[in-house]
Amino acid sequence: MDERGMHRLIGTIIDPERLKDDCAVIPCGNQLMVASTDMLHETTDFPPGMTDWQIGWMATAVTLSDIASMGAAVGQVLLAIGLDEPGRLRGIMEGARDCSLRFGAELVGGDLDAHQELTIVSTGLGLVAPEHLVRRRGARPGDVIAVTGPLGEAEAALAGYNRHMKELLEPQPRVREGQALGRAGVSAMMDISDGLAISLYDLLAVNDCGFAVDTARLPLPAGVPDAEGRKLALYGGGDFELLFSTPPGLLPVAGVTTYIIGEVIADRVVLADGKPLERRGYLHEWSG
Repeated sequence: MDERGMHRLIGTIIDPERLKDDCAVIPCGNQLMVASTDMLHETTDFPPGMTDWQIGWMATAVTLSDIASMGAAVGQVLLAIGLDEPGRLRGIMEGARDCSLRFGAELVGGDLDAHQELTIVSTGLGLVAPEHLVRRRGARPGDVIAVTGPLGEAEAALAGYNRHMKELLEPQPRVREGQALGRAGVSAMMDISDGLAISLYDLLAVNDCGFAVDTARLPLPAGVPDAEGRKLALYGGGDFELLFSTPPGLLPVAGVTTYIIGEVIADRVVLADGKPLERRGYLHEWSG
């Protein structure tokens, strides 16, 4: 069973509506607070060769990306570190601080204990006006589907295309772009950290419509042959671009790079070039 399947169990214990977005949404005065938590392990999430500074940066970036996908402004970050070696702490904390500052957040605390394997849990908080909140649900037939940048770059680095190592090791959450798209009124949005294909199926799960993409329109990783690049763009994890739907007349949005890759359709299917798209991407899985 994969992690999406596990959500069905969680949804029998807490309100299943809470599981339909990148962040929890909590009333906070006349605004909404969005909150996200991510867990990363050294053996599964941090590629060999990463510096401790890059590990701290990445652990923070994944959470800020979730906040960005809701159209919110980032606020505070907390980091819980299961530390394997004491000498690594400074680099990790400095990377987390620098990522927070770069995107307008503040690293405010967390927890620390000893682990055999380096494990980091990052929690992020953000604020957004109710009218600018963007959820995964809200797509409508006739909307276009768009992304904020090239896809498959992180996976290209893992495949040996070293020109993309920075995208893999120092991802850039689209915080400014998420806020701009939220203010503009896009209809649905999420980040693409697990891959485009699986993200489209995540949108399918919460919308009463389907999604059709044209692979010739995908923004591909530079320096990769088109056929390989297209597979990386569809199925590769580790990207931190935003995937969103919007009425076509809303684009362009000032200051936001966008690539239209398809359209929202009435039938509840996910298609690529007119054929069913394989549901595949980065997933945690359990046997049995």
